Formats: sequence, C-alpha cells, structure tokens
Amino acid sequence: MIEPEVSTTGFDRIREAFARQTFFEDKTWRYSPSAIPLPARDIDRLEKLGNACLEFHRALDLLYQRSSTGRNLLRNRPLTAPWVADYYDRGKPAKLVAGNRSETWRGALPPVFRPDLLVTEDGFALTEFDSVPGGIGLTAFLNRLYAPAEPKLVGSDRAMIDGFYENLRALAPSKTSPLIAIVVSEESAVYFPEMAWLADQCREVGKRVFCLRPEEVFPLGNGLFFDLDGNPEKIDVIHRFFELYDLENVPNAEYIVEAMESGETAVSPPFKTIFEEKLSLALYHHHLLGEFWAESLSKSTRRVLDGVIPKSWIIDPAPLPPGAVYVGPEAGGRAINDWRQLAEASQKERDLIVKISGFHESAEGARSVTYGRDSSREEWAAALDKAIAMSGDHPFIVQEYRKPVRRTHPLYDGEGRIHEEQGRLRICPYYFSDGEQPRLSGVLATFCPADKKIIHGMRDAAMLPCRAAD
Repeated sequence: MIEPEVSTTGFDRIREAFARQTFFEDKTWRYSPSAIPLPARDIDRLEKLGNACLEFHRALDLLYQRSSTGRNLLRNRPLTAPWVADYYDRGKPAKLVAGNRSETWRGALPPVFRPDLLVTEDGFALTEFDSVPGGIGLTAFLNRLYAPAEPKLVGSDRAMIDGFYENLRALAPSKTSPLIAIVVSEESAVYFPEMAWLADQCREVGKRVFCLRPEEVFPLGNGLFFDLDGNPEKIDVIHRFFELYDLENVPNAEYIVEAMESGETAVSPPFKTIFEEKLSLALYHHHLLGEFWAESLSKSTRRVLDGVIPKSWIIDPAPLPPGAVYVGPEAGGRAINDWRQLAEASQKERDLIVKISGFHESAEGARSVTYGRDSSREEWAAALDKAIAMSGDHPFIVQEYRKPVRRTHPLYDGEGRIHEEQGRLRICPYYFSDGEQPRLSGVLATFCPADKKIIHGMRDAAMLPCRAAD
C-alpha cells in the first residue's frame, strides 16, 4: 500500500504519489500544498444536504410510481400527473421502462449520492445529482495524501472505502464475505484505474472486491462468474459503473440482467433511469407538484432543497393555447408561450443554462451545456433549436445560472513554486446510504481558473480534498 505524505512544501511528494497511481488515463491537473478550507456553516449545510438527498430520491421514486400507474399523488385531494412518467420514459428502451416500474426495484435507491455543487456568494447551487459517480477512489486517495498535514479533513480515506464496501456488502445479507465485482464499461474506461485502486484497497483488508471489464464476466447456470486464478468464481454483487444509456454497448449486459432477475446476483445502482435525469430538478420547482413535495418531504429537507436547487424548467415544445404562457424564464420582459422565443432574450435574461437531461453520451462532462450569457445570439438560438428538436426522445432543461464566487487558493506551478491564484469552486460531497441516515464520507473539490464559466475536471484545474477552516 502506498502511504503518501504531504506538507506545505510537498510538491515532490505529491507528484511522486500520483506518478505511482494513475487514476485517469491521459488526464492531468494542478497540484496544491493544501486542502480547500470550508467554513463551519458550509460543512453544516453539507451534513444537512445528505438527508435531503435521501428524502428527495425516495420522493422521486414515489412520484414516478404513482405517475406511471395513474394513482393519486396526494392524500386528501385528487391530483394525477401522467406527464411526469412520460418525461422520464421518453427515448428509453422498453426493458428500462419496465425496470423503472418493476416491483423488484421499487424503493431501490443509489448506494451513493453525489450532488455537484457550485460555491456561490449565496451558498451552494446544485447542478445535478450523479448516481453513478466517479471520484470515490480519488477522494479516498486525496484524503490519505493530505491527512498528515491536514488534521481537519472532511471525511477520510477509510470512510470513503469502507462506506463504499459496506453499502454493497449489505446487498448480500446472507453472505459474511460476498464477492463484489466493480464492472466498468468501455465508455467509462477512463475511470478503470481509479476503480481498480479502490478494489485493491478493499482486498488489502480482506474484502473480496475485484474490478472487471464486462467481457470478463460470464454465466454459469443462473449465476454470474469470472475467472480468478484459473477457477470460476461466483459474483454475489455487481457495482454497475456504466450509465444506462450505454447498456446496449456493454458486452455481456444480458447476462448481468438475467443474473439480477434470477436473484443470483445483486446489482447496484439499480437499473432505474429516473435517477440519471436532470429533469428531476425541474420537477422540484414545477408549480403543479408543490403540494406533492410538501406532503412527501420534511420541512427541513424542503428548506435545504429550496436553497440549493436553481429554478429549472423542462423544454417541452408541445403547443400551448393562444392565451397561455409558461411559468418560466422571460424574453424581452414578457412571459413566453414558445421556447423559441427565448432566442430573443436579452443578454441579461440569458443568464441561463441549457443542457440535456440525461440518457445520452453528451449528458456527461458538460458536453451538452450552453451558457446563454456567454454565447452569441446565434449560438444561443442554435442550442434552443437543438433542444427542441431532440426533446421527443431526449428532454432538455433550462436552468437558472448561479455564478460561482471567486476564491483564492495556493497552487504549485510546474517547478514546484507556490502561487496564490484566483479560481472558482465546485465541490462534490459523497454520501453513502443503506437506506438510513446517509454518511458524509468525503468531499472532492475542483478548483478551476476564474475565467472558466463551466466548472469540471480539466488540465488547468486542481482536484483537492476539503477541510474545516480555522
């Protein structure tokens, strides 16, 4: 096991530690002598957000189930919303729609919640929930790397590794030491080294965890196996590290599904596309669903979500009656009744993001994101036209843009000299949940140059753990 160290002048140690562990193929980033400091109020917000994530996902599952079966959404007043299930099911293969509605999967939630949060002047802005998140191994590694010099880190390497393992182990309650396979698709291959490191860490403490490619698993009887030192070993639990939009391209996916349906192998996250859609954030703000959220979520959770979820709307080009307008963004100071009218919005009114909801390769890594205020009128109009054209199979959302605040943090240059640099910050807390109280186990920060409007992992960014500020 590599036991890395860092100090305030530990550039060589950091560089050496990463040289021995390539987490992302052909990916590099900046290094820093210290973790990102978070004030006590922000750490308190993160603690409260974990339970809000759990409640929100439970309520989403309930909303979809009632919508898809035509059941009433409320206790004491009639309200049905079949259009909710229609949004979620658009463009999905029949077998995945069946998975969303399956009794077997009812109530099944992702084992780890990772909201992506921008740090703004007014607090956090939640841009999406990632239910198949990378960064678990990286966050554990960074916590271990910085721990000798940073006694107040948020989370720890063992909290990340053990939280990940225990949530998967719980899916095989009859086994004291289940065999767990992390199956990483070709589409997600950039994360394979990270997941292999995570499996190695589990095996070093006696856990049977292996990182595999889909072509390495094979069926025997109703079960799923892989070759371990020349012998077939039965897999009890699979951690699915591939998005469901890519299922048709995953080798042996049909065997994974068969083993799952036979009960021989547990699979997590569940095969439920509803948890991989950003349109859920727009449903939270939908004016017709306010009473449902009031009944389904606690007051404390609603306060948390009201503060972090920016106003969002689903782009639906279905024609409105002549006298109707959208409860949504405006153009020219007036409400719109056609999404194309947003193309005529002023630059100030274009302080909006357009992005695909999910179930598409462009949903990852901000590839579908267009920021209206940073685009020409022609680029903005083209993004709207694309969203409208694709909406029949791939819903898009419009989301209010909340600008990340500028922060200053020390970074190393290529020679190991320390410079105070300005940047903007995204933080990704990791909550592991077995259906009970989620545990905040670590926080991954992405510190990007201040001129970047859309924050994600990039060569010019620094990837860092977080600590409690002094």
